Amino acid sequence: MGFKPAGGLGVVFFAKIEHSTFMPIKIPIALPAYNALREEHVFVMADVRALHQDIRPLKVAIVNLMPTTLDTEIQLLRLLSNSPLQVDIRFLRMGSHESHNAPPGHLERFYTPSECITHERFDGLIITGAPVETLAFEEVDYWKELTTVLDYAAKNVWSTLHICWGAQAGLYHRYGIPKRNLSQKLFGIFPHKVVHERRMILFHGFDDEFLAPQSRHTESDQKAIAATPALTIQSKAEEAGAFIVTAREGREIYVTGHLEYDPLTLDREYRRDLSRGLPIQVPKHYYPDDDPAKTPVVRWRAHAHLFFSNWLNFVYQETPYNLADI
Repeated sequence: MGFKPAGGLGVVFFAKIEHSTFMPIKIPIALPAYNALREEHVFVMADVRALHQDIRPLKVAIVNLMPTTLDTEIQLLRLLSNSPLQVDIRFLRMGSHESHNAPPGHLERFYTPSECITHERFDGLIITGAPVETLAFEEVDYWKELTTVLDYAAKNVWSTLHICWGAQAGLYHRYGIPKRNLSQKLFGIFPHKVVHERRMILFHGFDDEFLAPQSRHTESDQKAIAATPALTIQSKAEEAGAFIVTAREGREIYVTGHLEYDPLTLDREYRRDLSRGLPIQVPKHYYPDDDPAKTPVVRWRAHAHLFFSNWLNFVYQETPYNLADI
């Protein structure tokens, strides 16, 4: 295959695991996540060398709506690096929204306004959660712009991965699935099951039951999801409901939780809410003996890496080599 270069100053990261397998990911060299990933012993390859690789990198865009902008960048880049494929990352922002969750100038420097990509096509798109879940969708100040991105993705992106509120937003806009407030925040690490008769490539190598973080005050209507013929529940949990839902044979993927969370994300959220005097319970199944004074034990990392790796592999195998053919 021929290599399709991407513009901009960047680096390609390689996370090294056993058998000397390298997982490359291309990001701007000045991105703050660069140093964080280097501290995790993720190897760096200049894009000059990448130009000599006889491949076409996957083009993946990320709409990062999370209040923890820099942390979310690192979490997602860490997981997207776990593939033998070269991945060219583009961060997108809502031009209709003024964010106060990133260092001054960060979004302007490293993020592309969503309206500037309408002439492009991508192998994959990730839409994250957002701190707006208790608002009606139409009350979110960037809702119209986000729906434009969703409509654009339906025709110009091979597979879109929606996370938490991003999943609720996609299900509502495309299928009219409403969300409802929970009586208590769904908060902690919960066991989820794979629905065997509907298992797809996303779950290759998965155990029948696996753990994943949840952190939300609302949920999409479970009965409405099950009653919608276009939607397939791939994974669910007794306490958390539908976890991973797909449509269009994987062209749309909705994840109601946060597989990308790092070991202390729930801890930071818990202590943040305590400091603000908000009603918050100790996250379930997270701290040893449910004691916040003890260090959490990570029990979801392996399946998080496997899920994102499987997604990239699915995208790689299914996307037309020429993106104009999407």
